[in-house]
Amino acid sequence: MASTILVVDDERDILELLKYNLEKEGYRVLTAHNGKEALRFVKQHPDLVVLDVMMPELDGWEVCKAIRKDPATARIPVVFLTARDSEIDEVVGLELGADDYITKPVKVRTFLARVKRALKGRAGGESEEAPELLKMGDLEIQTNNYVVRIGSREIHLPKKEFEVLLFLARHPERVVSRETLLNEIWGHDVYVVDRTIDVHVRKIREKLGRHAHHIETVKGVGYRFRKEV
Repeated sequence: MASTILVVDDERDILELLKYNLEKEGYRVLTAHNGKEALRFVKQHPDLVVLDVMMPELDGWEVCKAIRKDPATARIPVVFLTARDSEIDEVVGLELGADDYITKPVKVRTFLARVKRALKGRAGGESEEAPELLKMGDLEIQTNNYVVRIGSREIHLPKKEFEVLLFLARHPERVVSRETLLNEIWGHDVYVVDRTIDVHVRKIREKLGRHAHHIETVKGVGYRFRKEV
């Protein structure tokens, strides 16, 4: 079954360009012209949301916050699409739980590659196989369905945060550099800054609460997952 992608942009020429090229690749495409309209379509649970930042009604930041706040939509991958290319804007997007950040003008082939990458993790997360479990006390990571639990409480992590945590947990006691995390999770062909990893780790620690100590900072290098502290 074809993946459904919601594309949100108030510039109709960009919207039509992206819709045309996504449909050529076999995707089902929904389109919205502003933030409020986007949230109505999000209720249909698309497989991916491509979200412009500067829009009328509600901007992209607010739409992303709403998606991440609702447990029913919290795991939908979100890719920001924007003409704002400063590192600060990228970090803000990541802070809100975005999975990727693409700047305009859009290069169609690069855009399609990033879309495919964003969808890849979701497809893996929806496997019907029995979930592989990683357990550290009452902290549990279910690798096949992107679920993290502390005791009976489920922790909601966006896809990239989950992948960072999972990679570290699968390599316990090993010091993992930021470069390694960027290459393994975002890929060699995607440019993101080193601070991206720090933002994700900080958000993961906040959500893990008393289990945050499992992720240890190795100054000047990267991070290490400690099974027991």
